[in-house]
Amino acid sequence: MESLKMAQLIDLDDIVKIDEEVIGNISRCEFIKKSIEEERCIIANDKDLIVGFLIFDTHFFDCNFISLIITKPTERRKGYATSLIEYLINISPTKKIFSSTNTSNIRMQEVFKANGFIKSGYVENLDEGDPEIIYFKSK
Repeated sequence: MESLKMAQLIDLDDIVKIDEEVIGNISRCEFIKKSIEEERCIIANDKDLIVGFLIFDTHFFDCNFISLIITKPTERRKGYATSLIEYLINISPTKKIFSSTNTSNIRMQEVFKANGFIKSGYVENLDEGDPEIIYFKSK
């Protein structure tokens, strides 16, 4: 049975392991730690194992912005990203929720579309030759 909750520092190592599995290094460890300390990291558990996490903030024009959603590769396509997004929408202090992904990340674009997000614009020059698509959803 899946459960969702704010991450605690005791969860840090498990979250960083999932992130490392996806990006190949632990370069975001301090970023993840800070998001946990600031209560901006939500985790999805299944059978007492962390299977995914979402990090957000409200610094994007005073709107909620999902800066990172990661699901353990072996646990993808099971609805965890959707559950994390829905949880965030329910606790969001803002009516508008934004996020982004690269034009090359088709899987994440599908997740946003399936969760009712619409394209809101593009940002060039973040990743060479791979523009960032900004997505938006209203509560």
